[in-house]
This record gives sequence, C-alpha cells and structure tokens, in this order.
Amino acid sequence: MISYWENKNLLNFDVLVIGSGICGLSTACSIKEKNKNLKVAIVERGILPSGASTKNAGFACIGNPTEDLADLALMGEKALIELVHKRYQGLQILRNRLGDENINYEATGSHEIIFHNQEFDESKIELLNQLLFPIFNTSVFEKMPSHHSYFGFDKNKVQSIYKNILDGQIDTGLMMDCYVTYANRLGIRIFTGTSVETFEDLGNSVEINLKSEVHSIKMKAKKLAICTNAFSKKLLPDLDLQPGRGQVLITNEIEGLQLNGTYSFDEGYYYFRNVGKRVLFGGGRNLDFKTEESLEFELNPTIQNQLISHLKEWIIPQHDFTIERQWTGIMAFGGNKTPFIKQLSNNVVAGVRMNGMGVALSGKIGEELAEMLLN
Repeated sequence: MISYWENKNLLNFDVLVIGSGICGLSTACSIKEKNKNLKVAIVERGILPSGASTKNAGFACIGNPTEDLADLALMGEKALIELVHKRYQGLQILRNRLGDENINYEATGSHEIIFHNQEFDESKIELLNQLLFPIFNTSVFEKMPSHHSYFGFDKNKVQSIYKNILDGQIDTGLMMDCYVTYANRLGIRIFTGTSVETFEDLGNSVEINLKSEVHSIKMKAKKLAICTNAFSKKLLPDLDLQPGRGQVLITNEIEGLQLNGTYSFDEGYYYFRNVGKRVLFGGGRNLDFKTEESLEFELNPTIQNQLISHLKEWIIPQHDFTIERQWTGIMAFGGNKTPFIKQLSNNVVAGVRMNGMGVALSGKIGEELAEMLLN
C-alpha cells in the first residue's frame, strides 16, 4: 500500500530516467542544467549500475585506426565523421562537467598496435587524417618512431604503433562517484534496487511499473528517458541490439613497468592500459561471439586465459605477475555503430546501444535526449 505522503512527494516527477549508468546520469544532469526547477529522478535495478559503466577499462577514446577503417567500410564517410565527432563532443562534456582532476583524466593518447603478420595498409592512415581534419584541425593519427622502445613489448611480435593524439584515460570509479555526487548536488533523486517492468505513455504523462524485493509500485512523470543500454530489449523488444560481454582482468603492482597510456589491437577487440603500476586488460569477445552475447556476468575461461597468454608472451614478457582481480561488463551492439537515439512517443525518448563507446558517447547523447524531452 502507498501512503498519502509517498504518493504526494516520492512517486511523481517531471522527468524519470531509467538507468543510472553514464548515459542515464548524463541525461538527468543535462536536464537539470537546462532547467533547475524540474523534479528529476533516476531509477536503477542494481545497487550499482548494471551494465559496464562501473566496469569498463577507463578509456577516454574516440577511436583507433583499424576500427575506424572497418567502420568507414561499413558506414561510409559521412556517418563515420559524425560518429567520431559525437564521441569527441561527449568526452568534452564529461570533462567540463566533472573536471579532469576529479576523474583523474590523463591526456596519454591511445595507441593501436600493428603486428608483423597483420595485413595493414599504412596509406589509409592519411585518408583517415584527411577525413577528420575539418573537425579537429590537426592530424589525429601519427606513427610512433621506429626507434621507440615500444614500452617493453616483444618487438618480434609488434611491427608498429599508431597514436591517436586526442585520446586519454580516466579512473572509472572516480568518474562514476563524482557523477553521482554531481547529480545529487543538482537535486536529482536516484532510486536503486528496483526494476522497471513496463512503461506506458498516457498522453499527458508516463507511468512506469516498478518491482523490488519490497515493493511493486507505480511512478509517474511528464517525460521519460530510457538509458538502459545492453538491457534495453526488456523494455524495447523490437530494438536492433545484442549484448556484448567484455572480459576484464587486472594484475598486481609490477615494479619497473614501462607501460603508460591506453592500447588496443585487432580492431579494438582487445584493449589494455596501465593503472598505476598495474596492467588492466580486457576484450577478446571476438574469440567467442555467441557465448559473449550474454546478460550474465560470468567469466569465460577461454578468453581470460587468452588475455593472460598475451600478457606473458609479448605485452610484459620481462615481468612476473599475478592476476589480482577478474570481472565482466556488458555492453550493447547493433547492426551498425550508430547509437540508438530516438523519440519513441510524445513523452518517451531512448538513448542506448553505445557499441562499446559509452564513456565517450554518453555526454553528447545525454545532451541530445535532454533537448528532445524539453523541446
């Protein structure tokens, strides 16, 4: 049963946002920044965000060369340029909103590793630079000097490294903690541990049905934003979306570690970075796509063992290490790399399907969703 006080003060809002990950927080904050008088709340099924927002590798990246070239072939020039620009804009919103020092942002650049046995046309790097120059007024990608030490990698394996000079890295935990603090400061309510079962646009308002271990209740709002990324098909069953689980591990502290910055290979399917003196390494879902199309937070031994093998064989072959922690995060992918940003009805919008780029895209997507709801 719902009391008079609960119904009057706790269950009715101007805007409800489903999902307390980066995109949900960005959307709610964008709304309050545009109109501080609106009553805004976020609803989250977990105690922590349920997808990858607190589980990602902390890459503040807009894309690497081979991934961009693959996307160019898939999407065409115009769509690729728009997507890369949106990623860049989203990162600037994130950094300006929270402050670099509060998310431990480091402008390390990102590095794509090219192997000796890999087919790679270096001339296409210049094509990418030409396509992106009108946005950034600089060449985004540059080849690392051949005499560079390559951070201790096995040179029998690594042929060359290309750097994206605009990229960096963040502390994912600090970023999310700071985002929640910022949202609270704006007066945004965050309800955790409650799942949205259904929603309905009633014309003059939107109603959502919530279920937790204690309650089955209804909330109402004038507007609703769905920001549930990988878990969106529960509410939007016809959406072109597949979950993609990311396997991640982190080592113990390694004395004398040369590694600094973010790295990727195999079109971005593998990614690693330093976290202080530790190495964080994730990816490999292309080894087992079908199994990794999962909403279950389980380790895949085949992929985890492959990550460890890469570390031993060529990433840090000169160091002994142990694995301190292993985990998974769940992302959302579609038939193309464009995120799904759409007005679903008069009062309902959705911003989902980040294709593994939620850190970069969420700031801009949240801003777009806020504009759609308020205008």
